[in-house]
Amino acid sequence: MTNQPSLQPTDIVELNPVYLFRWEEPQQAHILLYPEGLIKLNASAGEILARVAETVAVGELIDHFTKTYNSEDIAEDILAFLEASHERGWIRKKH
Repeated sequence: MTNQPSLQPTDIVELNPVYLFRWEEPQQAHILLYPEGLIKLNASAGEILARVAETVAVGELIDHFTKTYNSEDIAEDILAFLEASHERGWIRKKH
């Protein structure tokens, strides 16, 4: 096993169609709804997945947030979240 990320900056990612991403007013949060239940997302996760819902390259997404928050320090955290989301099947590479 390598420590190399499975997602590369040029990879285009999208939400897995098994999940429905939306704002849930009673929860006051974004959620991922799937046949067996739902996942309540924190504000950061919801903001990142909202951009993924637009189908975007990993590098572009990271650039967007580092510029928006004027912080290079968050790039690793965003990539880690995307990697975890990919491993969980919430997002997938678009082919």
